[in-house]
Amino acid sequence: MLENCILLSLFAKENLARMSEEQLSRYDRLINEPSNDWDIYYWATEAKPTPAEFDTDVMAMLREFAKNRNREQRLRQPDLEYLFEPPR
Repeated sequence: MLENCILLSLFAKENLARMSEEQLSRYDRLINEPSNDWDIYYWATEAKPTPAEFDTDVMAMLREFAKNRNREQRLRQPDLEYLFEPPR
């Protein structure tokens, strides 16, 4: 779904390069295991409680990212060039 594509791709751009192997594994599990994409969106936006098996530090990071405290415009997925840039 578009909302998750935007949310998760921008989150990935901002966070993946500095995540530990364990966090990357938890992120991979989060984006691949739930059978309903809406669940991830509802958990990230705190519309529904996150089940214990997905309530990790990575989900806390995603929930914080979803709050968009800096009020950034998040209208589309990032260009993929960032994948080839050195980590910040």
